[in-house]
Amino acid sequence: MRPPILIVKKLPAAGMAVFPFILLKSERFKSDPEIINHEKIHLRQQLELLILPFYILYLINYLFNLIIYKKHHLAYRKIIFEKEAYQHESDLNYLRNNNWYGWVKSI
Repeated sequence: MRPPILIVKKLPAAGMAVFPFILLKSERFKSDPEIINHEKIHLRQQLELLILPFYILYLINYLFNLIIYKKHHLAYRKIIFEKEAYQHESDLNYLRNNNWYGWVKSI
């Protein structure tokens, strides 16, 4: 999968996946295979959930985590979709190995 990459200088993070695009804060991140792979994992997750439900579950999971952990960064890192993406971002073959619904293991 080679998603279109857009540079958005005011992006609040280094990268973000908004189906079907990968948004990057800077042109230099285009050459960072881990950031690209992390965002591709999110694109796969979005497809698995037919896009809109992904965003709803992502937000609900974040808000629930924020209530529990009371810190933005910890709440963000505990989102089930982020757990999968961070855990496998350095495995550049992860998506090729048909690891569909890998985020379910984080529930």
